[in-house]
Amino acid sequence: MKAKKNITLKTLTKSSVWDIQENDVFRLWEAAEKDADLKDNIRRYIEIIRSAFQLEEVKVNKPEVISKYEARGFKIGEVRMGDGDKQKVAIKKIPILRVTDLSYENIRHISASKLIEVLDRNFGGGWESLSQATRDIIETGFDISTTTLPKDRLHKPGGLYEAKLQDGCEVLEISKGTWVEAIFAKEKPEIELPKPKFANFRDLDEDDEELDEVEIVDSEEDDLIEEVDKQEDDDEVFDEDKLTEESYRTTYEENPEDLEFEAEEISDEVVF
Repeated sequence: MKAKKNITLKTLTKSSVWDIQENDVFRLWEAAEKDADLKDNIRRYIEIIRSAFQLEEVKVNKPEVISKYEARGFKIGEVRMGDGDKQKVAIKKIPILRVTDLSYENIRHISASKLIEVLDRNFGGGWESLSQATRDIIETGFDISTTTLPKDRLHKPGGLYEAKLQDGCEVLEISKGTWVEAIFAKEKPEIELPKPKFANFRDLDEDDEELDEVEIVDSEEDDLIEEVDKQEDDDEVFDEDKLTEESYRTTYEENPEDLEFEAEEISDEVVF
């Protein structure tokens, strides 16, 4: 699972919002209240927060109402929506309980053990029983492998099951009569692709000598290609009058009947 990064309300996205908790939302919001453009962007901030949190305005500020929210797992705090006074709101992280709760935005923000817990709660038909769309989402964040073996062979010492556990995989076992399907899950490392040194020639300084070198090379290549084409055109011109006796010269300069071959000089070795 990704570690929480130093983010602000401005840099929050529908992916990184899964890294934070309820108290973090109040903290980020409080820091953003100092920005003059908070009111202009408030709608976008709320949309991003609501992609990972339940957010409700507490319209009745009474202890019994607050207690009901807290009993449902909400955190209560105050935020400023614009230029007016602060408003009391209740916020709660959306739980990932079903496979339908998984998305491309949150799949890299849960652990392998959490994934196995979600899978175990939702289905019993095996990996292939999941929709292709759900499997695609899961496999963007996890390496998934499966095996189906008789019960008495699945945990055989030195087998695949033991090797997968030693490799750090979490496993879910699904009984299928006298057989068992094992689903192994391991978090994929995030790989950042290196940026090219130069996206194009515009990234070079205008007075950079490398531009001149490129132009020279291109010019030389054009001349070379033109010369090769000219030679190929010359080779295609075939004049029978220019054929000479030398043109018919063979590799045998002696009468083949006079050549002697000795059997012992013939080798059985085959060279490839």
